[in-house]
Amino acid sequence: MIGIKSIALAAGLAMLSAGTANAAPQPAPIAPVSKPIEAAPTVTVANPVAAAPAAAPAAAPAASTDPMLAVDGAPAMEIDPKVGQPVVGELGLQRQVTHTGNQAAWFHNWLLLPVITFISVFVLILLGWVVVRYRRAANPVASKTSHNTVLEVLWTGVPVLILLGLALPSIGLLQAQYKPAPKNAVTLKAIGNQWYWTYQYPDHGGFEVTSNMLKEANEVGKGERARTAADGPRLLATDNRVVLPVGVPIRLITTSNDVIHSWAIAAFWIKLDAIPGRLNETSFTIDKPGVYFGVCSELCGARHGYMPITVQAVKPEVFAQWVKAKGGTMPGAAAAPAPATGSEPAAPTAADTAAANALPANASAGQ
Repeated sequence: MIGIKSIALAAGLAMLSAGTANAAPQPAPIAPVSKPIEAAPTVTVANPVAAAPAAAPAAAPAASTDPMLAVDGAPAMEIDPKVGQPVVGELGLQRQVTHTGNQAAWFHNWLLLPVITFISVFVLILLGWVVVRYRRAANPVASKTSHNTVLEVLWTGVPVLILLGLALPSIGLLQAQYKPAPKNAVTLKAIGNQWYWTYQYPDHGGFEVTSNMLKEANEVGKGERARTAADGPRLLATDNRVVLPVGVPIRLITTSNDVIHSWAIAAFWIKLDAIPGRLNETSFTIDKPGVYFGVCSELCGARHGYMPITVQAVKPEVFAQWVKAKGGTMPGAAAAPAPATGSEPAAPTAADTAAANALPANASAGQ
């Protein structure tokens, strides 16, 4: 019996070892797992490479985050922090970018300041000399002289001559500020409201631009755009900028819908009141491209300090493109001064052609 059991146990062990031997090669078919691994590089590597060129054009719209492109459709322009706005620690007038402004700055810096300084120092020295020379200890017996013909002529005649010397350039500057605009001027109508500005371009189809101050990030409500560094300084940046051409006369007309406002930009030497029921007019020509900031300089209510002005000065051909983007039209008279700037007349010529094609229809309608 023991021998039979031993034989059966040996047979069972043999069969178990044979089954194990047959199962051992089973891991070899795991090789099919390597097939997905080979296919994976083909799929995952090829797709990102193919998608990379498509992602590059998608980055282009990022430029639309510029406030002038995203909000107003106008050309982008970098702001110079030292031009067209107050500069911390700087004394004197802002850098002027108009002929009238340069004339006024010269009058202030080379005539008014020297005369004021001389008179102030002279009077201070004269007062000091009188205090020391004619004090009671040095002059116990006061003079009883009541008239001195020479002194009376001098202290009357010299101030008159000084005033006449200042009056001549002052009158010339005043005349330049209110000189009528030429026929080819670009008309900008600024309308004051409590508390924002509305602008119209009567010579370019009459389209309208509304300009509000941009709030800070912690002040905006839902759906409002906050001010960024690209917009301009705090309390001076606006959501929509006024776009004007460089080297072309500008006819500025101001009025108001409610109370008295005042349209003022220091870099242009412009300050013109906007009065309800009345049209005020002045003219100026911007010499250099850039972004210039101003404010309402007439107390107009509780939010008087929150209706700034932003003007972007561009080349005439760029201005023509902006007008077209706003749905306006370029009249031939307004485009004429563009060649005088000496810069790329090709674009204005195209604008002139479009305006010329539209003129016969308008003329026939008028007749």
